[in-house]
Amino acid sequence: MGERKLAGDAKGDKGDKGDQKVDRKKPQKIDMRTGGGVRRWVAPLMLALFVIGLLWIVVYYVAEGDLPIGAIGAWNIVVGFGFIGAGFVVSTQWK
Repeated sequence: MGERKLAGDAKGDKGDKGDQKVDRKKPQKIDMRTGGGVRRWVAPLMLALFVIGLLWIVVYYVAEGDLPIGAIGAWNIVVGFGFIGAGFVVSTQWK
């Protein structure tokens, strides 16, 4: 019957790179302290927006609709989620 050849069995197979020199790029060092491309303002602003949005919603529920802005009523929830959404938008700038 016929014999099956495995992929690495052929004589002219390039799979064995023991004799060949592999050209690899050197890894680049990234210095997080220098600010080269690092946006240090992103994380604090993102977290601040998340916290403000969360606190806005919590204050609205705890104050039973009288605070933070009683005149807009249930739209306070939308404002709170707006701050949280803005935090997610800012998070896209994180490198």
